[in-house]
Amino acid sequence: MLSAALALIGALVYGSADFLGGLSAKRLRSIVVTAVAAASGLVALALVQPLIGGQWRTADLVWGVLGGVVSVVAIALLYACLAIGPMSILSPLTAVVSAIAPMLWGLLVKGDTLAPIGYAGLGLALVAVVLVGFIPGEKIVRPTARGIAMAAGAGLSIGAFLIIIDQTSQDSGLAPLVASRATSTVVTAVVVGVLALAAVRRGARARSVLRVSGPQLGATPSGHADLEHATTGSVAAIPSLARAWWLAIACGVADAAANALMLLALREGDLSIVSALTALYPAGTILLAAVVLRERVAAVQWAGLTLALIAGGLLAVA
Repeated sequence: MLSAALALIGALVYGSADFLGGLSAKRLRSIVVTAVAAASGLVALALVQPLIGGQWRTADLVWGVLGGVVSVVAIALLYACLAIGPMSILSPLTAVVSAIAPMLWGLLVKGDTLAPIGYAGLGLALVAVVLVGFIPGEKIVRPTARGIAMAAGAGLSIGAFLIIIDQTSQDSGLAPLVASRATSTVVTAVVVGVLALAAVRRGARARSVLRVSGPQLGATPSGHADLEHATTGSVAAIPSLARAWWLAIACGVADAAANALMLLALREGDLSIVSALTALYPAGTILLAAVVLRERVAAVQWAGLTLALIAGGLLAVA
């Protein structure tokens, strides 16, 4: 029960990070938002780690570094598939794959066993993921094979991150997450630096790479997408440049908190359950958009939110 509760809360916190990151991406390029969020999340985790304690083993740090690399791959594939579209299909596909991959790993490889009510909860959770992640109002078109492949790759990468972090030892504290976030911080900072250098060589200012140019696709360091605010037609108010920087910093702190909750959930329960509930992260984005921005929640999303609560209850008692 504790594991399911932590995973569900973590999903909502992931959604809040997506919300903040998506708003920041209205002003700043998504890769810049991701780099800033990775750095602020790293600082937050580094400050909390001594309070929690834990052993700094080489194996756990290696798993953390690998998780950081995988998360960067997830972000790259996520940007690519959302840019290709249609988001209304590829976004839920990414979320479903991110749930199914570690779910199957937990059931088939780790040997997770659930009561019949637990399997029913997993099924409901997958349906809820599709309904909650659906972007209403977008024109439905048939996705390309390339878009489907990239969406599946992004989902597999996000799922792989969960599997990798699940390999760390119980007494490692937040050390694996610190290593993971440090890796993603370095990689994304290098990418931003390369973009800045390329801009200078073209005769432009280095700072020109910071502003939005192209699709406004928000994402967090773990590869989750801001599904509700990923389109240029969002009614969300565009923040000032200074506020956008603070939103990116807050995004990283929230994302780090969600990662910590996810790690605690994995150490308390089964990977299959945690992966299914973590994939419900769009729920947090949708609810914040409704409360803060007064955006309308579509009927299909309300259905998804309802199923998510039912699935969470079933998995809690599985």
